[in-house]
Amino acid sequence: MPQILDLHIHSKYSRACSKNLELENIAHTCEIKGVDVIATGDFTHPQWFSDINNKLIEENGLYKLKNYNSKVRFILSTELALIYKQGGKTRRIHLVVMAPNIKAVARFQKYLSDHGFNIKSDGRPILGMSAIMLCKILFDIDERFMVIPAHIWTPWFAVFGSKSGFDSMFECFGEFTKYIYAYETGLSSDPEMNWRVSELDDFTILSNSDAHSLPNIAREANVFEMSEISYDAIYDIIKNNSINQRAKGIKSQYGEVLYTIEFYPEEGMYHYDGHRDCGVRFNPAETKRHKGICPKCHKKLTVGVSYRVDELADRPIGTKPSKACEYKKLVELDKIIAESLNIKSRNSQKVQIEYNNLIKKSGSHELDILINKNLNDLKDLTLPEVIEGIKRVREKNLIIDPGFDGKYGVIKIFNLMNKRANRQVPLF
Repeated sequence: MPQILDLHIHSKYSRACSKNLELENIAHTCEIKGVDVIATGDFTHPQWFSDINNKLIEENGLYKLKNYNSKVRFILSTELALIYKQGGKTRRIHLVVMAPNIKAVARFQKYLSDHGFNIKSDGRPILGMSAIMLCKILFDIDERFMVIPAHIWTPWFAVFGSKSGFDSMFECFGEFTKYIYAYETGLSSDPEMNWRVSELDDFTILSNSDAHSLPNIAREANVFEMSEISYDAIYDIIKNNSINQRAKGIKSQYGEVLYTIEFYPEEGMYHYDGHRDCGVRFNPAETKRHKGICPKCHKKLTVGVSYRVDELADRPIGTKPSKACEYKKLVELDKIIAESLNIKSRNSQKVQIEYNNLIKKSGSHELDILINKNLNDLKDLTLPEVIEGIKRVREKNLIIDPGFDGKYGVIKIFNLMNKRANRQVPLF
């Protein structure tokens, strides 16, 4: 059966994260959005780990709320920040780690505490150790830990980041590369961009939300076909769904990755290059013409994801390997409604009322509405502009202003002229 998984989020104990990120609220949001398996996030944090222990109960290596009737299952997951020296450079990378059980998490937590690492100050702790050392520690505890490079192209904290990353997976993980089964695209890249780097054919592509608040859950996610809902099934599907494995006919006994759900990468904070304070934004070709230097302040530009992909690519733009998984780009439903109502904030009361009414009236969930619902079936449930917005997102008929140097890009569905036209002409 198809299952939607978001394997990377945070809790209220991570910096710059919403205080509403409680387990019960996360589960409720997943029900509305259509997520079946969600990360706990932040399992190294003592207080959050206490909540996990007290509020969740194990079921097939996944976890469910004890006192809350929900079909949502949690997978033990966290993001770790590693800062260390290697090859004469300071490396800064983020890794998603998933654990097979609470006992394994407790042993890892004890190791970190015993060795003087501060795991109380932040849900995403900063560890002064290499990726190789981390892998050794984790796999010595339990070989069924999963280590997944997070948002691999982000400039400041990523395996391939322009500021402090590496040029290959092996350079980062060494002998443990064979146990790295997947990577995360991040908000500023999509599978098509990653297909340009042939090395990545050895790894399963995953997309996760990295949500710091409830509304951002499942802004990116994964759709697996699963014969069994368990940690073992998730582990095996991730292990056996790279492009190269699919080309060789290697399959998981539990199912496969059907597709990933993607943010428009231009909306990500680091899609293009530039300096936010200088108001300078360049695409890769412009950056090369300026030799990577800001024409205003004459300092090095923050090189973004598009440039970095281009730098490591050994395939042309538009390459699609024959056994690559599909993907779908989406704009969240509340953002579509906000623009349809000409309201700036997706969190406004009017937007949320329309959003919740549409979910309730449709008898469905957000991702089903965005991806699968016949638009004719929605015409008596919401405004014509909302239906037209969903249609335009599906058709990729959008106005895109790319993000750069930590500034989110802007995705516009309507311009003033076509919005006026939509008000006058029936959609169906």
